[in-house]
Amino acid sequence: MINQLSWKVGGQQGEGIESTGEIFAIALNRLGYYLYGYRHFSSRIKGGHTNNKIRVSTTEVRSISDDLDILVAFDQETIDVNYKELHSNGVILADAKFNPKKPEDTEATLYAVPFTEIATELGTSLMKNMVAIGATSAVLDLDIQVFEVVVREIFGKKGDQVVAKNMDAIKAGFDKMKENLATGIQTMELEKADGKKRMFMIGNDAIALGAIAGGCRFMAAYPITPASEIMEYLIKKLPALGGTVIQTEDEIAACTMAIGANYGGVRTITASAGPGLSLKMEAIGLSGITETPLVIVDTQRGGPSTGLPTKQEQSDLMAMIYGTHGEIPKIVMAPSTVEEAFYDTAEAFNLAEEYQCPVIILSDLQLSLGKQTVEPLSYDKVEIRRGKLVAEEIPASENNAYFKRYEVTEDGVSPRVIPGMKNGIHHVTGVEHDETGKPSESAANRIAQMDKRFRKVENIRFNTPVYKNVKHEDADVLFVGFNSTRGVIEEAMTRLEKDGLKVNHAHIRLIHPFPTDEVLPLVRSAKKVVVVENNATGQLANIMKMNVGHAEKIHMHLKYDGNPFLPHEVYTKCKELF
Repeated sequence: MINQLSWKVGGQQGEGIESTGEIFAIALNRLGYYLYGYRHFSSRIKGGHTNNKIRVSTTEVRSISDDLDILVAFDQETIDVNYKELHSNGVILADAKFNPKKPEDTEATLYAVPFTEIATELGTSLMKNMVAIGATSAVLDLDIQVFEVVVREIFGKKGDQVVAKNMDAIKAGFDKMKENLATGIQTMELEKADGKKRMFMIGNDAIALGAIAGGCRFMAAYPITPASEIMEYLIKKLPALGGTVIQTEDEIAACTMAIGANYGGVRTITASAGPGLSLKMEAIGLSGITETPLVIVDTQRGGPSTGLPTKQEQSDLMAMIYGTHGEIPKIVMAPSTVEEAFYDTAEAFNLAEEYQCPVIILSDLQLSLGKQTVEPLSYDKVEIRRGKLVAEEIPASENNAYFKRYEVTEDGVSPRVIPGMKNGIHHVTGVEHDETGKPSESAANRIAQMDKRFRKVENIRFNTPVYKNVKHEDADVLFVGFNSTRGVIEEAMTRLEKDGLKVNHAHIRLIHPFPTDEVLPLVRSAKKVVVVENNATGQLANIMKMNVGHAEKIHMHLKYDGNPFLPHEVYTKCKELF
């Protein structure tokens, strides 16, 4: 028996690769296994190689695995591209239709299974993915009935006959593979899972759900990979809660519409990826100077320009902090797990209203689209805080003076009103202004307003600005990362500890303002600091050097080929330093 399995299915986009992985993973999640999946796909609607790698375990996992136990191939390209991940006892289940050939430099066992032929005999070649699931079940010695509920959920609307046909395809694949296994290969039977019910979701769904829990009732956005699922989720859910989603004509309109809705008192979100955020930058500046709350999601992907739109990268960090012209206060958050994506998004609305500034939720493609097991979420942890939003009646001012919307206060946060409140009238403009919002070019006023705006983010209250796994007072290595690299760092830590090294880990969740007080003691107490990030210039490492110093200790482990880190890559890089 094994307690962990790595399974991958691959083929051409449009062949049902995603649904194959989805059905396989959901069924195993229902049995109580922990899962972590990552999808490799091309930036086109149909055609081009795609694969879905899923890790199954009896214990929590937060990254894809180094190697591969089972490869399900619908074409020769899948074998040629992915076979090197297979270990010596690995298995290739390939569609006999394309006459599969096993590369000479692998010890894995190849089984040619007539996926397409069996499916065609049952009525349609489209069910070949179900035959493949059945074949996989045979290798795992898994009861195929675990798939029936999932198949019924997916195909039930098409009628009982369609459900029965798909189950027949799974059974036929199972039976055919059992015949092959009679030749002698051992099955890869998984240890029994704990059977507990857990969620199975992508980061984008968690962000959307967190927005709902945080009181968001309006979204303005333009579709873009890998952010579109946030909009798609909210399109389905918000109307039932009295909310609305508008697909705008472009990203500029989305951002300005979100600012307008927030100004009107409605908690609003907009989401995009790097190219869209570039277009939103002027509007983000408008949010900053008008001190209008704004929550934005940036799901990072490969750049620049169109770049690698469906591949992993973490190269928007500097842009999110420094991208706007002029200087405004802003908050940049970076959740590292699906659970954090939910809670941090809900909290982002509180921070945006309390500090009256743009709040950027930084994600990356691996976190946004990677599907993973999630413990049940606690909605009791979510609270709504609206800061200095004036709710009571505003007394009339002397001489009918305008309301001091931008009043200079000790904490930098001014009182905020919703349009239409009696005695709350004030100017709102993108130029520098006085306390009532009237344009002003006075040098003294400029200094007072700039200082006021920046004063409000000097002491951000954020529950966990840094996730810490600190076991040692004096560590040989301190790992630092952000977003989806947390899982590979944790696995590398375990391996390094077995080698006798003392390893600590700090994962940055509040990127800006940088939590220097939290990070500096950890850097000081470590012999070496290894910053793991998916970009070419070491953006997080450079931000650390600016904020905590100790540049001589900081080593960068960078990857920017469009693929996520594997645990052995982080482990090997660290070993090279000793």
